[in-house]
Amino acid sequence: MDINVTLLGQAITFGVFIWVTMKYIWPPILGAMEEREAKIAKGLAAAEEGNEQMELAERHYEKRLQEAKMKSAEILEQANKRALEMVEEAKQDARDEAAKIKLSAESELASSLSQAREQLRADVANIAVLGAEKILQREIDTKTHQQLLDELKQEL
Repeated sequence: MDINVTLLGQAITFGVFIWVTMKYIWPPILGAMEEREAKIAKGLAAAEEGNEQMELAERHYEKRLQEAKMKSAEILEQANKRALEMVEEAKQDARDEAAKIKLSAESELASSLSQAREQLRADVANIAVLGAEKILQREIDTKTHQQLLDELKQEL
């Protein structure tokens, strides 16, 4: 194989092409690639930080949700406790009112019974006076014998 000038010219042209490419074209391409690599790295770092922030926010959300659930359970418990207290208070008020009504009825009954006894005593005394009057066939003066009649009432 002959090495001729054309091959030598092509080799020199190729060498100059490589040198120009390495000197003027390759550095901007490498710069753009490095810049793109830096942007990608920043994007990945931001994505990683975003994931960490999201996990932190989720933990914070879960914590707040648990606190809210506990608070609502506590409020429900207090409401149930208050409802039971109100029911017990109402029962006690009803018992107290029933006791008052019973006491009033007993007092009224005792008063009525006492009045009935007094009326019965008076009626018995009148019947006794009428009976005695019929037996003696004369009228007994109630004013003169009032003391006697009062004693008779007390005995009955």
